[in-house]
Amino acid sequence: MKCHEVDYTIVGDDMQMVMVELDPGETVIAEAGAMNFMEDGIQFEARMGDGSAAEQGVMGKLFAVGKRALTGESIFITHFSNRHPTAKRQVAFAAPYPGKIIPMNLAKMGGEILCEKDAFLCAAYGTSVGIAFQRKLGTGFFGGEGFILQRLRGDGMVFVHACGCIVERELKGETLRVDTGCLVAFEPTVEYSIERAGNLKSMFFGGEGMFLATLRGHGRVWLQSLPFSRLADRILAHAPSAGGEAKGEGSVLGGLGRMLSGD
Repeated sequence: MKCHEVDYTIVGDDMQMVMVELDPGETVIAEAGAMNFMEDGIQFEARMGDGSAAEQGVMGKLFAVGKRALTGESIFITHFSNRHPTAKRQVAFAAPYPGKIIPMNLAKMGGEILCEKDAFLCAAYGTSVGIAFQRKLGTGFFGGEGFILQRLRGDGMVFVHACGCIVERELKGETLRVDTGCLVAFEPTVEYSIERAGNLKSMFFGGEGMFLATLRGHGRVWLQSLPFSRLADRILAHAPSAGGEAKGEGSVLGGLGRMLSGD
């Protein structure tokens, strides 16, 4: 199934959104809740599936829904279509946390990309949004993001998002070892596995985790500087406790401030 050809503009710096321009009759699919605004003439509908040829029919739709349930995503994908008879219309999508939106043209990437399970934001209609199970048990149990990755297939534009700043690396036969939470996406020509992070002392006291993602081969890899899980852990660690006292850095000054304010 050939994907719709959509035009787009990415605006913003750390709180980005992508504005997709649709010709009459064109459609873009997106994760539930990602829409920021849409112009008059755009109609949307929540559907159980991405509408690609790979999941046509009742069984295909049920299988697609089951796969999305495994990733923890909503079983519905929202379809936004331009129903205006003559004019182009825009619909915009925003990432749910600070970071960057990465545009990818699958037609120039062999028709497929693998990414972490919550990275998908939106894509041209006709894109297949599925899952990829890792073949090795070690990858499954110790991969940080679990043994399930999202597999995006098609020949159109897809947009993924990640936290922090994004670094794109191209491997030319070398090996790259990455914190498991920092891996955003990679081309299927890259071999992905999980390996132990040094000796036992380094694993337990090195502060870099017990396992690292190892990437080998040829192809492009996208990395994020700040995994959202790490950001969430920091926020929770410094949030006020049930007793109303904040934990973390600056506790002496924080306590003085609470005394002066009467808390």
